[in-house]
Amino acid sequence: MEFRPSEFMAGVRERRPLVHHITNYVTVNDCANICICAGGSPVMTDGDDVADMVSISSSTVVNIGTLNARTVGSMEVAFRTASSKGIPMLLDPVGAGATAYRTETAEALMSMRPTVIKGNAGEIGVLSGIGGDVKGVDSHGSDDAAEAAAQLARATGSIVVATGETDYVSDGDVTYRLENGTGMLGNVSGTGCMLSSVMGCYIGAFGRNMDAVASAVTVFNVAAEAASGRCGGPGTFKPVLMDALFALDGQTVDAATRCERL
Repeated sequence: MEFRPSEFMAGVRERRPLVHHITNYVTVNDCANICICAGGSPVMTDGDDVADMVSISSSTVVNIGTLNARTVGSMEVAFRTASSKGIPMLLDPVGAGATAYRTETAEALMSMRPTVIKGNAGEIGVLSGIGGDVKGVDSHGSDDAAEAAAQLARATGSIVVATGETDYVSDGDVTYRLENGTGMLGNVSGTGCMLSSVMGCYIGAFGRNMDAVASAVTVFNVAAEAASGRCGGPGTFKPVLMDALFALDGQTVDAATRCERL
């Protein structure tokens, strides 16, 4: 298949989308910095100015990693505002399936029809109804991540990304299998949240576009592969990942891409 992530990477860097975040406090600084390294401009607000900030943003990213009643209200405001203005929105349903509160919050936000739903295989399995195993905020997998992504995409109208050792991107009709990545991503906290921020840049620049979403995943994972070969271990992986993403060139990413249309 003809799939060139370099074209989307160049477009993000040229357009420099403003990406609004409501994300968890464990990873907020990492998300801001990876957004910059990807070519975007981050803003993090979950207070009284959420609607105003979303209104001037290119996209909004909502991550339920450390949710509470106040921030859930802000997430709903962010999605209502984005929806009314045609601004792309991404939901990262962290820990859906681990507790009833997380699952119910994720389902309520899904009903607002986000542009993209991105979760690990366990979270997507739970939300699709196929089933998945989630412990805390970590996934122990889904029986069929590709089918779970496709089924959830058909049910919601969203582009769905299920991450894991192999990543799947589906709009319900077409599913991509993406094979880039490294096990080092699972050795530090926050890499899933960081990927959501990168994806926020790509939908901010290109809107609802399946290839743009798949490109965001691929570009991030190719940078992670490069970083895993240069770092000294988990403690240095994250800053080297940021450097690798910032310095990544189009020829390198296209040559390294491993993508199959199912």
